Amino acid sequence: MKFSLIQAQEDTVAAVDTLTENYSQQWDGTTGLDQASPLIQAVASYDLIFIVLGVSLVIWFVLLFFIIRVDKKVGKLEEEIEKSNRKEIS
Repeated sequence: MKFSLIQAQEDTVAAVDTLTENYSQQWDGTTGLDQASPLIQAVASYDLIFIVLGVSLVIWFVLLFFIIRVDKKVGKLEEEIEKSNRKEIS
């Protein structure tokens, strides 16, 4: 049995076309989208990269906030330790 690459590519294209034909009527999730809220319209659009970018920026800002907050707390603790060490030495 001889199996060629061209035959494999043609079979894959045929399988994809079959799936598209079978399920194209069932993918009606965008019907009535023009009456939906702006948030739903944005999520359903093809510009999802901006939503992903926004979510990742929010995550980065939250992480930055927590890092700065922890740094300030550690700085205060270091100052308290230095003060207590000076009192013990004196």
